Amino acid sequence: MADSMQEMLRSDMQCEGLLECFHDLKGIDKEVFRLLNERGGGLTVDEIADAVDRERSTAYRSVQRLLTAGFLQKEQVNYEQGGYHHVYHPRDAQEIAGEMQRTLNDWYAKVGNLIGEFGEKYDEETPASAES
Repeated sequence: MADSMQEMLRSDMQCEGLLECFHDLKGIDKEVFRLLNERGGGLTVDEIADAVDRERSTAYRSVQRLLTAGFLQKEQVNYEQGGYHHVYHPRDAQEIAGEMQRTLNDWYAKVGNLIGEFGEKYDEETPASAES
């Protein structure tokens, strides 16, 4: 793990890398998220699939991952003659950034506690046999 963390810190990470880092999202997910942000208006799964030149099922899975991660919102559009379809919009970038910052702060606090526990547990001045 240390190697991967060091590699990540040394890499030339771009802000879209946060989608992978925080939510384990894929390249297609970054592409869909970028598309929705560039278009501004909501798009259907079919429109997304056409724009990213992928199968509808691939676009749908990507949209579902982005929804689950909290990057998109879904809107139901009703037809006058009955029925409906869904369109997808990106959530507000500042809200998403705030959520990522809170997640990072929580992770930082947990890792800090683990480091403290590690230091106490493996302190050379206090052998485990002396505590018994």
